[in-house]
Amino acid sequence: MKFEFATATRIIFGAGTIKEVPSLAAELGERLLIVTGKNFDRASALIKLLKPKGMSAFIFSVSGEPSIETVMIGIKLARKEKCKFIISIGGGSAIDTGKAISALLTNKGEVLDYLEVIGHGKALTKPSAPFIAIPTTSGTGAEVTKNAVLFSSEHHVKVSLRSNLMLPRIAVIDPELTLSLPPSVTASTGLDALTQLIEPYVCNSPNPLIDTICLEGIKRIVKSLRKAYKNGSDLSAREDMSLASLFGGMALANAKLGAVHGFAGPLGGMFSAPHGAVCARLLPVVMKFNVNALKEREPSSPVLSRYTDVAQLLTGKPSAIPSDEVDYLYSLCDELGILALGTYGLTEDDIPSVVAQAEKASSMKGNPILLTEEELKNILKEAL
Repeated sequence: MKFEFATATRIIFGAGTIKEVPSLAAELGERLLIVTGKNFDRASALIKLLKPKGMSAFIFSVSGEPSIETVMIGIKLARKEKCKFIISIGGGSAIDTGKAISALLTNKGEVLDYLEVIGHGKALTKPSAPFIAIPTTSGTGAEVTKNAVLFSSEHHVKVSLRSNLMLPRIAVIDPELTLSLPPSVTASTGLDALTQLIEPYVCNSPNPLIDTICLEGIKRIVKSLRKAYKNGSDLSAREDMSLASLFGGMALANAKLGAVHGFAGPLGGMFSAPHGAVCARLLPVVMKFNVNALKEREPSSPVLSRYTDVAQLLTGKPSAIPSDEVDYLYSLCDELGILALGTYGLTEDDIPSVVAQAEKASSMKGNPILLTEEELKNILKEAL
């Protein structure tokens, strides 16, 4: 048995913990870059909290999912203003952007020098500038991951900048910051978190430490996703979803993913499709094809018993089998209003090119069984 576990240096979880950020930030320097999404309100509120500490904060807004160009603009701004550290407050896009900026502030060269697949894949050699991650959604778990997913407009694909040196110095998870999330975002990010708990549990390189985290996270999502969707002000449900998202981030950072995320990168690069919504739509379809392929080609695989574990947690039935979890997830996606991939522009004509890119994705290499090209195509057809 051999495994690794790495996460943020310090994790602070709980309602109201945003108020602890000024004291934490004061230990890192006086000049900082705040990376946020389109909504400036939270960044403005954070600046008010920081002001009594005499800190100079500069806001960098990320519109949509992060791109290579966005990161380069952020790096230039941080260098111009002589920022010593970065705080990201927002969803996965803001946090991934902040991680990438922090990494390139201390490592020479361009973003492409370090990117997987389309870049040179060089390893970062110096620790990132100090970075504090404050999530405002419950889905990506980006506050404890060691990669940043970036869009390349030139290659029309999303790829990762990845290194243990990119792990945040501090992750502050305050469930109160998620109370205002609309139902649609609660649904897509919540199912993204569920995907990031299921795929590492059934991947081809499971981690015994992560197994426990995944099972606990799945339990909390089953208990609270519907509650948070129907009543966004339910703090107890939001706490469960924030914790499940945190666990999902730990899981994907320390075990592998699978075909859902293998598809999500190319689809997100080719179409204007939210990552969480793509994962949500693909999850039951990929699960069905994986289970069928395992039964046909590897009937003695221990992964089938893991799918049974997940089925029993999702349905609450000790007698549940993998097909039951597939039915459960299809029903849940319908209940939460998850849209078909065709809604975002995917057509049957696009499927061969998406499959070709997905087969190269690092996440696909963690799938519990090697799916054939025809199976991959049929997954997308069913998700249209």
